[in-house]
Amino acid sequence: MAQLYFYYSAMNAGKSTSLLQSAYNYRERGMEIELFTAALDDRFGVGKIASRIGLQASANLFNAQTNIYEFMNDRCASAKISCLFIDEAQFLTKSQVVQCLDVVDKLNVPVLAYGLRTDFKGETFEGSHYLLAWADKLSELKTVCHCGKKLTLLRV
Repeated sequence: MAQLYFYYSAMNAGKSTSLLQSAYNYRERGMEIELFTAALDDRFGVGKIASRIGLQASANLFNAQTNIYEFMNDRCASAKISCLFIDEAQFLTKSQVVQCLDVVDKLNVPVLAYGLRTDFKGETFEGSHYLLAWADKLSELKTVCHCGKKLTLLRV
């Protein structure tokens, strides 16, 4: 049974690295996957998920108008998709989180979403808010502050 997973953390905790490693593991086993990242994040190039340690992969772009369920429904009609990975998931809309639930429930494809829990003010992003509420599994990726304690909020 597929599930919706939300992996969240502060900035620079290795979310994209973790996503790319998991995606590699699926592909290494001959499984088809789909990758999405936010269209507004072009720090490493358009349509790229990249980590600071040099890993990268091409990805589909999403913006507020993207229908993730329709995209995945079309892909599943032509191929067996084993997993959907979403980077920068904090930028999903409420309706896109519902679409991710539909991918899980109707298409039986696991969705692994990676993103920030909160902004620098401690406010949740729309996507994070609904992922925290509705995801089947939540996992915090931890990182360390320069003082040596767990970093929970990166203030700018």
